Amino acid sequence: MSKLTILKVESDHVDLHDLIHRLDEDLLERYPADQIYLVDFSNSKVKNMVFAVVYVDEKPVACGGLRPIDAEEMELKRFYVDSSYRRQGIAISLLSFLEEEASKRGIIRIKLETGAAQPEAIALYTKQGYEPIERFGEYEHDENSLCYGKKLSLSL
Repeated sequence: MSKLTILKVESDHVDLHDLIHRLDEDLLERYPADQIYLVDFSNSKVKNMVFAVVYVDEKPVACGGLRPIDAEEMELKRFYVDSSYRRQGIAISLLSFLEEEASKRGIIRIKLETGAAQPEAIALYTKQGYEPIERFGEYEHDENSLCYGKKLSLSL
């Protein structure tokens, strides 16, 4: 049986950047480059983000991040599972881990943006309790953006 490990990592972590590079390649096959919302790792605010990498038997296979919006909300960013490791529950485990990290910080809502060319992502998010919301932030005027949100349970 495979060993699944989820680790919080810093924004400069090599495995994180490798996985994000693979995510970007996947997105470029689905969308024009100007419709992809990247994280600017040169921005000092990236240090305020929470990043996690998932390892299966010590091999990095998934990543995700949370960007603070305000004191009560964070945005799910750069969420990716390598295609050969999908449909194994890894995305659910990673999403739960990130939701728990947000809750520990007093966050009560997570928002995210995706697109119609990612039906598997939409299915995951809706199955995990994310509901369609109005476009927000940088996506507000992007008619191709689909935004979702979820209110988190408060941790005790």
